[in-house]
Amino acid sequence: MHTIDGSQGEGGGQILRTALALAGVTGTPVRIERIRARRPKPGLQRQHLMAVQAAAAVCGGRLEGDALHSQEVVLHPGRPVAGDYRFDIGSAGSATLVLQTVLPVLLAAAGPSTVTIRGGTHNPLAPPAEFLCHAFLPVLARLGLAVDVALERHGFMPAGGGVLRAAISPGRTRTPLDLRDRGKALGRSATILHAHLPSHVAHREAQALKHALRWSHAEITTVEVPSDGPGNALLIRLDFAEVSCVVTSCGELRKPAEAVAAAAARQVQRYLEREVPVDEHLADQLLLPLALGAGGCFRTGPLSEHTRTNAAVINAILGPVVTWTEGGSEVLVQVAGRGA
Repeated sequence: MHTIDGSQGEGGGQILRTALALAGVTGTPVRIERIRARRPKPGLQRQHLMAVQAAAAVCGGRLEGDALHSQEVVLHPGRPVAGDYRFDIGSAGSATLVLQTVLPVLLAAAGPSTVTIRGGTHNPLAPPAEFLCHAFLPVLARLGLAVDVALERHGFMPAGGGVLRAAISPGRTRTPLDLRDRGKALGRSATILHAHLPSHVAHREAQALKHALRWSHAEITTVEVPSDGPGNALLIRLDFAEVSCVVTSCGELRKPAEAVAAAAARQVQRYLEREVPVDEHLADQLLLPLALGAGGCFRTGPLSEHTRTNAAVINAILGPVVTWTEGGSEVLVQVAGRGA
């Protein structure tokens, strides 16, 4: 059994999700202690509890400690089980992060699966559905992994009620990744989502973004979407020949529209200035599929504490498969895959 300290490094829910996914794929039991111990609300919140229970469901596993606010969980996994799964978080907790937990396990199953998750789809501290569709999944396709994600209904905090559906078709051929350059710029666009809010909120965000990035009006679209409650998210997509970057900034209560736009603009400017293909969020997401597949390398930088912690958990369970070489603000990440 592997024992993982849930308070190490960045100390968040990613430690839990990565450890659970690896247990489900490898068939080795895992104990996660001190879960989110340094957070204002330590232990399992609803989103984390759903991830724990979902992980057990997709590998036919047995759980200990799966209760709200629990700071220790043990998963005794069976084998990955293909099927048609439905998970309801019961709050606006991130549906994409629950999917992140079960996806590696179902990619190791013997047949195709579908997963439908109800919860939040656009959360301040989680990748939105658009990040999965336009940034993450195209890279998985290059690795030989077939996953389709559909956003069936938007869910914002605090109401939730969003629906995300994924179709997962495990492939047996794995291809290593070499992603060191972006390639030619192909296009750029911004979409401002809003639900149950005055129309001037989206308009102000569009104006502020246009001025901050010096983009044209035609490159920025506002879309009113159906949702259980009010919400707002600004999504920017930068397409290159080899990779796409998706930048997100979510509206929050008492956060001015101009501040939402400014936060997104800063992220875009940082990404373009660094000239690396993989931004910090995609870097974090790529480690696990590379480690479980044929491995590979990518250029990013600088590494976030989130990514360093994720690498530490992977290395604790699989051995030292994730390494990197830092040169100033640029980092070359190399991952030795199990399927290489």
